[in-house]
Amino acid sequence: MIPRYSRPEMVRIWEPDTRYRIWFEIESHAATAMANLGIIPKEAADVIWKKGSQARFEVARIDAIEQVTKHDVIAFLTHLAEIVGPEARFVHQGMTSSDVLDTTLNVQLVRAADILIADVDRLLEALKLRAFEHRLTPTIGRSHGIHAEPTTFGLKLACGYAEFERARERLVAAREDVRTCAISGAVGTFANIDPRVEAFVAERLGLKPEPVSTQVVPRDRHAMYFATLAVVASSVERLATEVRHLQRTEVLEAEEYFSPGQKGSSAMPHKRNPVLAENLTGLARIVRGYAVPAMENVALWHERDISHSSVERMIGPDATVTLDFALNRLAGVIEKLVIYPENMKKNLDKLGGLHNSQRILLALTQAGVSRDDAYSMVQRNAMKTWEEGKDFLTELKADREVTAKVPVRDLEAMFDLGYHFKHVDTIFDRVFGKG
Repeated sequence: MIPRYSRPEMVRIWEPDTRYRIWFEIESHAATAMANLGIIPKEAADVIWKKGSQARFEVARIDAIEQVTKHDVIAFLTHLAEIVGPEARFVHQGMTSSDVLDTTLNVQLVRAADILIADVDRLLEALKLRAFEHRLTPTIGRSHGIHAEPTTFGLKLACGYAEFERARERLVAAREDVRTCAISGAVGTFANIDPRVEAFVAERLGLKPEPVSTQVVPRDRHAMYFATLAVVASSVERLATEVRHLQRTEVLEAEEYFSPGQKGSSAMPHKRNPVLAENLTGLARIVRGYAVPAMENVALWHERDISHSSVERMIGPDATVTLDFALNRLAGVIEKLVIYPENMKKNLDKLGGLHNSQRILLALTQAGVSRDDAYSMVQRNAMKTWEEGKDFLTELKADREVTAKVPVRDLEAMFDLGYHFKHVDTIFDRVFGKG
């Protein structure tokens, strides 16, 4: 985790203090469950909870023990015994390290998902607000980067809203998929621990029992989780890339907010660069990069190995912290995005009305002209606009072959910009619901 791209709430989920606190809760809840089943003395479970819940686990002490034991869970249990006293002999009975590690990881991933879902909610709110603000602001749509037909800036933002609604649904599904608890002992057979202990711990932690864990929680769950983060990151990049294109000097239809005192270049004082959107593009690449190792973690040897462990210690914090930062940065970009309707109109008019070419093509075919002939008739007039800067409507009106099929007054009516926006409300109703 790099502090520059980290937010405190998400970072706290992955800090050692949080991890050890979850480890303790798992061990203590398991002890309580065993006491309820008459497996260990109730007084011992009470002491474990009381002393452990009041203690502050010393990270440095655990690290020092691990230097000797070469085993992190044993190091923690040794430190816990120092805190609890003789009753610590009833801790971790019938359990294996994976029971603690995997259940803890899933608790952390669930908490991280909660933050990411809230991040998306903030972004959705910003997109909706700006979409309605510019619901009918005309702008040119582009395909292959070339002028196509008119759209509205509100529709651009509505498209982003719909995409991040899907992102939210995926995050909710990923959260649910990884929300499992495994307290099943060596090779997952429950030979030395009652399945009811697992159910009790799961309920206390807001999880659900893993149906079959083979000592480890199946890593297809985690692969889906990190793949979901990767898809969400790709959506972040798509919206950021749109901002970057729109801010180009030759376009300048929208740009990132440039704050007082901000500097765009160490060499050129005039520069106002889309640095936030470019940063988001880079961060999205990082998050996507974690999907592949998560998928490679699925294939473990037999019932368990630890080839996945080092991977998850890195990608768990890094992917969630990075995406959390990116989603909040993107929300800020949209909230403060400076929009230039005048430049949108100027760019829209730049090609002399060529964006109406399809409408003329359709009118000619409806007047009895074959599609190939109609296409040629429209294209030859369009090319005069491209190559000579002519006005498209003027050229069409002067083309007798065209006017023989479509009267001039009808041609003129076809250059009405509002024609392209007649279904904007329908699309908005689909995206945002009828309000």
